[in-house]
Parts: sequence; structure tokens; C-alpha cells
Amino acid sequence: MRDLSEFEVKGRRVLVRVDLNVPLDGDVITDDGRIRASVPTIRELAARGARVIACAHLGRPKGEPDPRYSLAPVARRLGELLGAEVAFATDVVGKSARSVVEALQDGQVALLENLRFEPGEESKDDAQRAAFAERLAALGEIYVGDGFGAVHRRHASVYDVPLLLPHAAGGLILAEVDVLKRLTEKPARPYAVVLGGAKVSDKLGVIGNLLARVDRLLIGGGMAYTFLAAQGHEVGRSLLQEDQLDQVREFLNEAAGRGVRLVLPVDVLAATHFAEDAEYEVVDATAIPADRQGLDIGPRSAELFAAELADAGTVFWNGPMGVFEFDSFSGGTRAVAEALIRSEAFTVVGGGDSAAAVRRLGLPEDGFSHISTGGGASLEYLEGKTLPGLVALEA
Repeated sequence: MRDLSEFEVKGRRVLVRVDLNVPLDGDVITDDGRIRASVPTIRELAARGARVIACAHLGRPKGEPDPRYSLAPVARRLGELLGAEVAFATDVVGKSARSVVEALQDGQVALLENLRFEPGEESKDDAQRAAFAERLAALGEIYVGDGFGAVHRRHASVYDVPLLLPHAAGGLILAEVDVLKRLTEKPARPYAVVLGGAKVSDKLGVIGNLLARVDRLLIGGGMAYTFLAAQGHEVGRSLLQEDQLDQVREFLNEAAGRGVRLVLPVDVLAATHFAEDAEYEVVDATAIPADRQGLDIGPRSAELFAAELADAGTVFWNGPMGVFEFDSFSGGTRAVAEALIRSEAFTVVGGGDSAAAVRRLGLPEDGFSHISTGGGASLEYLEGKTLPGLVALEA
């Protein structure tokens, strides 16, 4: 992939695809991590005299304008982080966008409205997507792909537009790909992967691919209960994907055959119901009461997981160990994160809820070797899938 150093950008309109898909409470940004991650590339381009046109998506507005998903609050926050006003276009490729772009001077930055307000952005119809891509590409002269969280999507701004313009990868994407290559090509060993989150079905591909690569696989979160059930244990009212039990048994057998240490919780916090103030008790993971549901790994599990990570050479972590949004059930996730911070391993937080948990729990982001901005993209890369956005940038 070409990088920014290969282009003279002064005085040129540079269309930058970034990932600004941040959580909002009304118009209040509750986690600006992705905006902060987009700043270095935008700042570099502006410092070199480019006329920067940033574009991004937010949420799932279903191909039409929806004020709940406007990027206006993001434009304000981006301006604060850049220390300069960011001009905001109230549409994507319409009159406002053209006017804002035409008014840009060297070193100035604009942000287009939510790409997903246009049906062509996500369209599975190649012709519709291509038509929108041509209108978007017409706003710029050079394309820079830096939205790693979207590179696994065959969307117009990610795949089609870079094929229409001279293009390069931004620093964020280059850094993310470098990290993923370290995880897949010659990882320092022991190589441990910690997977959590709600559903086994979300991680089937990555588990299948990683079993041939890792030394230890630690399973927590809601998905752990399907593994426990596959071993024949009672999981009460805990999250369970019965349709995945046979697949999970295959994973257990394959791990044993390959000599991979597959580690499951040994105790859990079994709650009366799903609520922050729910009563709970610590029980053995193999004896969850029928009327209870596990909402976090227990203290012995936290110690076990930390011990398994203590001497690792490489650790990839994707998915919380429990309902970290509830303080009472955030202990397991905190324990894993703190174990990674203490570790001397190359530690990667795989984006998504894991990255959100690090920030929500107030943990130092520089305590990890890398925090990814793209959970889904990271997982698909580790599954061995082809990511359309990277293919386009490599063309």
C-alpha cells in the first residue's frame, strides 16, 4: 500500500475516509476514541497544505437522512481536537457538500454529513454503488483510506472510491495492518487469545482459524456459557446458543488434539436477573443454579486468566468477560485488562467493546501495545478473510 509520503498534497483536495462511528447520547459523544484516532492523519494532511475533506459513517440510518445520526456533534469535537474549525456539510454529495469543498483553503478541514444517508454507500447493487462513488470521488483529487473500522465492508467510500482516484493508506490503517501481521505471521510465544462478548456465533470463524495458531485460548463473557453447556454443565438462565453446541464440541476436541490450552471460567457471578443492582452470588461455573444467570466471571476465574497471561509473549483480546457496563459485573473485564497492562507481552486490544471497556474503566490506554479501532475488521483479518478496503488500497 502507498503511504502519504508518495503524494504532493499542497493545494489539492484530499478525500479522507475515516472512522468516526462513535456512541452518542443525544448529541453528546460518550466515547471519542475513534475521533482521536483519526486526528493524526487529518492533522498531517492539513499541515502539508491539503484541502482535507473527511467522510465517515455513523450508526445505521438506512440510506436516508436521520437527525439522530448526524455527524454535526462529531464535527465540533473534531475541531476541538484539531484546534481549528471544521467546516460541516449538511449533505454528502449535494449542494452543501460542493459549496463547503469549494470554499476550502489550503490547510483547512471539512467533514461531510453521514455517508450512510446516501443509499448508494451500502448498496449491494454495483451500479447504484458505483454511481454514488463517482459523485463522492468528484469532490476530491486524491483519496486516503484511514477508516480501519470499515475496511471489511464493500461500501462505496471504502472500496469503489479509491479505485477512481490516486490513493494511499493513512497512518492508522498502516499501523493496524502492521499489528495484525505481527499477530498472524510470527507471534512471540506463548501466544494467548482472550475472547469474550455475548455470542459464540460472532466468533466462529476466528476461533476456527486461531486454533491452528495459538497456544492458549481463554473464553469468557456470554459465549463461555455455550462452551460450559457443551461440556454438559448446567448454565441456568445464562446466555446460551443451543444451535452452536455441536460446533463448540468440535472446537473443544480440536483444541485438545492440537495441544491448545482452552481455558474456561471456573466460577461466575450468578445473578437473579439482568440489572446493575441485581443480587448475585459467586458459584462454581459447573454448578450455576437453574434460576440464575451468569453476568461475569468470578474471582477465581479472574486469577486463573491473569496467571495464564502472565508469561505470554503475545496476547490478543477481543470481547468483555461480563456485563462491564454494570459496575457490579465489570470485575472480570478489569482483571483481564490489568493483566495485560502488567504483562511484558505484545498486547493488542481488538477494538469494539474491549476498547470501550478500557476507556469506561478508566484504564491507561498506553498500558497496551495497541488498541484497535476496528473490532469487526480485526476479527475478519484474523479469520483469514479478504478485506475489501485493503484490497482497494493495494490496487
